[in-house]
Amino acid sequence: MKLLDRRAFLKTSTLVVAGVALSARSWGEVVGANGDVRVAVVGLNGRGKNHLSSLAKLKGVRIAALCDVDSVVLAKTAAAHPGAKTYSDVRELLASPEIDAITIATPNHWHSLMGIWACQAGKDVYVEKPVSHNVWEGRQLVAAAKKYNRVIQAGTQIRSGEGLREAVAWIQSGALGKITASRGFCYKRRDSIGKTSGPQPVPPTINYDLWSGPAPLVPPHRNNPKNGPVHYDWHWIWLYGNGDVGNQGIHQMDVARWFLGEPGLPRHTMSVGGRLGYVDDGQTPNTQVVVHDYATAPLIFEVRGLPARSGLNISTAGLGGAEAAGAAASTMDKYRGVSIGNVVDCEGGSLVTGSYFTANAYDRAGKLVKEFKGEDRHMANFIEVVRNRKTAELYGPIDEGHVSSALCHLGNISHKIGRIAAPGELQEKIKANASLAEAYGRMVEHLAANNVDLTKTPVTFGAPLAVDSAAERFTGENSASANALLTRDYRKPFIVPQLA
Repeated sequence: MKLLDRRAFLKTSTLVVAGVALSARSWGEVVGANGDVRVAVVGLNGRGKNHLSSLAKLKGVRIAALCDVDSVVLAKTAAAHPGAKTYSDVRELLASPEIDAITIATPNHWHSLMGIWACQAGKDVYVEKPVSHNVWEGRQLVAAAKKYNRVIQAGTQIRSGEGLREAVAWIQSGALGKITASRGFCYKRRDSIGKTSGPQPVPPTINYDLWSGPAPLVPPHRNNPKNGPVHYDWHWIWLYGNGDVGNQGIHQMDVARWFLGEPGLPRHTMSVGGRLGYVDDGQTPNTQVVVHDYATAPLIFEVRGLPARSGLNISTAGLGGAEAAGAAASTMDKYRGVSIGNVVDCEGGSLVTGSYFTANAYDRAGKLVKEFKGEDRHMANFIEVVRNRKTAELYGPIDEGHVSSALCHLGNISHKIGRIAAPGELQEKIKANASLAEAYGRMVEHLAANNVDLTKTPVTFGAPLAVDSAAERFTGENSASANALLTRDYRKPFIVPQLA
């Protein structure tokens, strides 16, 4: 399949760059086994830092370019990488003949479009999770990889750990019997982001038109003293983020589905939850249970952003990354020892993850029967496949990343079209779903420990949704309103093209 020619790319991305001469290598030639892979990192304020540190450890990789819409962030990062060219507009970067691949660590609403543009420009792509902001655009990104013959690695790095890969094969072999439930947990402290009185001014260092991209160009309505009116807290705003289901939960739902061996979407999905314990500018749930009904076994995912109980708001200001994570974890609930991770229940025992890359298997009596250990090889794997073009060797292939990202979107769609329900009414409605009822019962206890009165601030009973997995659409009751949320209205010229 031919790559989009350079003139068409510049035209469709509405960019005119004088004097750009694109080499054959930039537009699709396989990177030579002995040549440096020239990589650009886009989005430098969060996960982009991790991309840079991972790339710096790999031989035969050159960080050739940096891109960010915040000039302060860009300048600070460039100072540490003096050989890299700098860009504020990703379209100019993609038009460069001196880039072989890009890594994308922008806000979620940019992931799919930027990945598609990169494919059209002949670049290989590493894209952070979730790979999409909605279900439809994720499918278009999958189609772009095939149409333009590009390598796309989804940032689901847990899949690269040798120990977890071994654990999946071991569980699927039936070593502990049939899986009865595959659980994921994100018990991760999330403070209030504060409450503003109206639209906030954008710092002059940020190109807000480019930052907004495919989303509507509206002023920010948040201003956390730590993160300001634009950065990071977009996670909790529907126009740009997907809540902790899409921020952290994508990892745990991906692992849960991986163990189940389910290749597509579930038969049914439902969410129960809300933004509880404080009133702020955030829109996404900080407390949520999502249940995906699969033929193999239910996939159950839980979000908790409040501490184990009221009064445990330990500050992590001034602490290092590991220290901060440890302090935050000590304030959170755990499910069988897990605050962020997975528990896979089987007829003959269970498997519990201890970190991203380790897990322990136990029999029904709680005796340890097997340990699994590994490490993160995700970025190294991406570079290896960029060189050898054997996409079957990718640990995080884009089609898998798309399906797991879609699980996040399905749960959020159920929540968005749901309705407020009193505790008694909600309990009555979900009692037939044993998995949801059990998780909801523990959630109620957790909220009570945080002095949340559900009669005054009730949770949202998400719409029960039936899913046509093959078509990636909803059917039956609630399908009209749910299907309308499978995509979004895109702002010109930042329009995701229909490729599938």
